[in-house]
Amino acid sequence: MFNANSFRLHPRRFSSWIDISHAKYGGRVQKVSVAADFTCPNRDGTKGQLGCTFCNNAGFTPQYARENPNNIGLQLDTGLEFLRRRYPRTKLWVAYFQAYSNTYGELDRLIDTYQTALRHRDISGLVIGTRPDCVSDELLDYLAELSERYLIELELGIESTCDQALIAVNRGHDFACSVDAIERAAARNLSVGAHLLFGLPGESRDSMVAAAELLSKLPLASLKFHQLQIVKGTQMANQWRQDPASIPMMPLDDYLELLADFVERLNPNIAIQRVGSEVPPSMRLAPDWSLRLSELAPMLTAKLEQRKSWHGQRWKSHCPQIGSTG
Repeated sequence: MFNANSFRLHPRRFSSWIDISHAKYGGRVQKVSVAADFTCPNRDGTKGQLGCTFCNNAGFTPQYARENPNNIGLQLDTGLEFLRRRYPRTKLWVAYFQAYSNTYGELDRLIDTYQTALRHRDISGLVIGTRPDCVSDELLDYLAELSERYLIELELGIESTCDQALIAVNRGHDFACSVDAIERAAARNLSVGAHLLFGLPGESRDSMVAAAELLSKLPLASLKFHQLQIVKGTQMANQWRQDPASIPMMPLDDYLELLADFVERLNPNIAIQRVGSEVPPSMRLAPDWSLRLSELAPMLTAKLEQRKSWHGQRWKSHCPQIGSTG
């Protein structure tokens, strides 16, 4: 368990997943994105056909994956060739199933897809992104078995703890569904991460900050934070063009203040994997912060330093009954 007070002297002032991975595995653990041609229940007609209003998977699917559909081995080869130049000191490489819902499908097909990636000579594990309503007990049992031999992480897109916001963006599940999926996965000793999307319609600043306390009670290993972006080709882009005031964009300074408030209240046993996101400028309509993603984490550290605060500083006062969840 981390001691919240230790982050007063920590270079980042928050628990970083990068630091934890370095310590655990002896070096950098780098994801190699692959696209396995999965879909999601919000697109195939099970729950809907148009998907979440903010979603355009092309915004974070690498070109090499789009150019080599259904060929995971070739995607991994191409991704590794590029990433080795960028991160030459990487210790472990893991296949990152990121686009769409990568636990949605027949169990035999899922297993075959994962095994295809694990057979690659340079791949030591899997990071599997999915929705909380697409996680069966049978699949979790299988992933638990895999985790005894490989590095396995499950990433759940919970997006918000506010049901009103989830309805507003046509998410197709509520927060209770996310809680259930997190608890069932963690009960099998799987490493569970979650995604939050700050700034959704239907959210208030208070509800976004309050999410820190709700999530601190759950057995999460990590969190990823994303700021709302208006991406071309989405329903939200159409809504925003028609009435920009209906989907206000958060200024950078406000976002950093929100992150600091959230992190101060977050259980420090929950590591932070990322503090924002970016899509290609050619696909982004708003906001225009004129910075790269790599600049956000140092800005958060500077904000916490300015406040003389750190990850979990206000956690115990809010949640004195909670023990370790990481």
